[in-house]
Amino acid sequence: MADLETFRAQTRAWLEANCPPECRGAPPLEADMVWGGRNAVYPTPAHKVWLERMAERGWTAPEWPREYGGGGLSREEAKVLAAELRRIKAHPALYSFGVWMLGPALLAFGTEEQKQRFLPPIVRGEIRWCQGYSEPGAGSDLASVQTRAVDQGDHWIVNGQKIWTSYADKADWIFCLVRTDPEAPKHLGISFVLFDMATPGVTTRPITLISGKSPFCETFFDDVRVEKENLIGALNRGWDVAKALLAHERTMIGAMGDTGVGRPLGQVAADNLGLDEAGRLDEPLLRARIADYDIDAAAFRLAMERAGDQMKAKQAHPAIASILKYYGSELNKRRHELAMAAGGSEALEWEGDRSNDGQAARDWLRTKANSIEGGTSEVQLNIIAKHLLQLPGA
Repeated sequence: MADLETFRAQTRAWLEANCPPECRGAPPLEADMVWGGRNAVYPTPAHKVWLERMAERGWTAPEWPREYGGGGLSREEAKVLAAELRRIKAHPALYSFGVWMLGPALLAFGTEEQKQRFLPPIVRGEIRWCQGYSEPGAGSDLASVQTRAVDQGDHWIVNGQKIWTSYADKADWIFCLVRTDPEAPKHLGISFVLFDMATPGVTTRPITLISGKSPFCETFFDDVRVEKENLIGALNRGWDVAKALLAHERTMIGAMGDTGVGRPLGQVAADNLGLDEAGRLDEPLLRARIADYDIDAAAFRLAMERAGDQMKAKQAHPAIASILKYYGSELNKRRHELAMAAGGSEALEWEGDRSNDGQAARDWLRTKANSIEGGTSEVQLNIIAKHLLQLPGA
């Protein structure tokens, strides 16, 4: 414990000295998030400095091994780092599907050469990744993917289509499920490959959602060459890699329900709707709903922390990712619904500087996808029922 407190003091001092003022405060708007990559965009020069400083310490992936560019921190040290970042309201130095999803899969299934090749650039934010999973005929039934990779000796030729490919139009590389054995049962014959989105034959087309904006794209592959050295895991056993990665993705999506940063909903409501004579929110029903939400959000934060400890110790039930994904998605939707109620009629504003181009309303509409992306809420409940509660199938 003494060592941990020493680490806390050192971390606090380093963050105070190295986190620029521009990278602190209210959570950044989507346009201000730093995703890195070949065409990285930084809201200010300070955000680039912040990424470089965090990456130099490996703190963009604090629990990854040092030999792959990570921070090499223990689970307890990583918790301290996260707490100290929250304390100063530091913006994340890097948003990255490479850190959240691909990296853990590479650590588990990649060769030493692949780890050395891809993990350090992920930590430094040099590669922006997207995920090639869902297809028009393979969403919740993901194992039905039909994107085909035909063996050409030292490489494959890939043809097919992916859908709901988040930020595909901005990504540098893709981690992708392809069918390499069309004669095998559907859960077999799938391989997990990586390739550059600048490869000839790759095209993307954005999809607009009801919010008027969207990270989603359709992605098309027409005779795309993929080198065999970019196969992750065993040939035709990509489903094993895919399942492991999905657990990290679902945990990531569920973490949206952990709202330990930003303005409390009660404060938002008080600013917009006022207080009564006793100094309480002057809307008793809304006040009760916010209180219920705050209690559930606090419990979820503790559940996330416990689940993280169990996963690190390899003691977590396989269905825990589905629990976190389901509850975190629903909790995030509740938060934004309450934020709209707390914002009053002004929260409905759709454009203009005062509302940051309708940020509240657009964010609220965007959350409707939370219970679909990464596996629908209905699918998660089925997984929990079958694998955790041992209920019979229909």
